Amino acid sequence: MIPEIPHLPMNPSLTGQAELIQHVQYSKNGQELTLILPWAPHDDRSQVKRVPLILFVQGSSWTTPNLNYEVPMLSRYAEEGIAVATVSHRSAADGHPFPAFLLDVKCAIRFLRANAAAYAIDPTRILAFGTSSGGNTVCLLGLTGDDPLLKTGEYTDQSDSVCGVVACFAPTDLKALFTYLKDAPDMDNVMAAYFGQDRNQWDSVMHAWSPVDRVRAGQTYPPFLLLHGTGDPVVPCQQMDELYLKLREADANVQAYYVDGAEHEGNFWSPDVRDVIHRRIHEILGVS
Repeated sequence: MIPEIPHLPMNPSLTGQAELIQHVQYSKNGQELTLILPWAPHDDRSQVKRVPLILFVQGSSWTTPNLNYEVPMLSRYAEEGIAVATVSHRSAADGHPFPAFLLDVKCAIRFLRANAAAYAIDPTRILAFGTSSGGNTVCLLGLTGDDPLLKTGEYTDQSDSVCGVVACFAPTDLKALFTYLKDAPDMDNVMAAYFGQDRNQWDSVMHAWSPVDRVRAGQTYPPFLLLHGTGDPVVPCQQMDELYLKLREADANVQAYYVDGAEHEGNFWSPDVRDVIHRRIHEILGVS
């Protein structure tokens, strides 16, 4: 060896490595998820320690989520020893009105619990994280855990509950939101795709899938973290205010932050925002 060349330590425990597994079909209806798992690709998986899981739902206006959108941010968690699943669901634009998106994501949670040993996941520590329509989805997950009316026929022996919720710029009051958006192009057709062809049923469907209308006094809910940009032109930040107050009234464990001047995605993602989310996820999942 050459004396002036410095030496660096190796990594015998393979700490900080992760594997990306794409196109994992979780439902017979063809829906898929992507996994980012905190192990080296050639680890002996029978010896891998069980780790908590973040289930992420990317905003898509309730159409088809882009599973690659937040992979760079989510990979940080896998490097720290937290598994990540970013989940797709059926699209309202393809003839699957509400609540198809929610039924699918609940199925994905049950699939992951059913396969927890194969992926070295701790089934007791699954946290839901979502943005925009995905934020609506994860709020509903936190408020409707193990609701028998929302369970499809797959993995019925597994729970679809979550131990925490992180929701960014989430629609929480659909009637208020779609009143605000009433002059947007083609809104009648959009609402028909989401809520069904019978206009007389739209109010009841919006009520059913609005998180603010799902909070009940006396119920126990997982911890929530809510964040919203004060300059959001798509989903007004009053939507966060409503859910925050409802959860407070129900004595839920809820934290909320305004992101000053932030719009929808894009400039929302400041380092401070990422750090707040990171700390809260570690706190809820019990990761030091």
